[in-house]
Amino acid sequence: MSDVVVSKEAELAGAFPVVDPGAAPLGARILVQLKGIGKKATSSGIILVHETREAEKWANMVAKVVAIGPLAFKKRDTMEPWPEGSWCEIGDYLRVPKWGGDRWEVPFGDEDRALFMILNDHEVIAKVTGDPLAMRTFI
Repeated sequence: MSDVVVSKEAELAGAFPVVDPGAAPLGARILVQLKGIGKKATSSGIILVHETREAEKWANMVAKVVAIGPLAFKKRDTMEPWPEGSWCEIGDYLRVPKWGGDRWEVPFGDEDRALFMILNDHEVIAKVTGDPLAMRTFI
């Protein structure tokens, strides 16, 4: 175990590495990067099997906004902004639906993969106001 204290910024960078998603949202859609799973073992040293890591990866509901389509958060008939305004901005952390959206992964590095999702603007569940790394997935 290392005595090096990892900063919150470094932890967030590890969970949400800068990777080109290879797509941009159209219309009223939002592109988010899902939180990476990262470790192959728990903090107590329990090794997580591949199936557990895969299940947790695709059940993930915490994401960072990467891009917002040009029609997002606008009335579809008039293109006026929603009365309550935009629900999120690029760089915000969100809770997104466990099921739905279009999800894919992009390889980077030797064996790593970044996870992305495009969803409709009205499907955003919540804006994360606390630590996005503290939220856990329940499978």
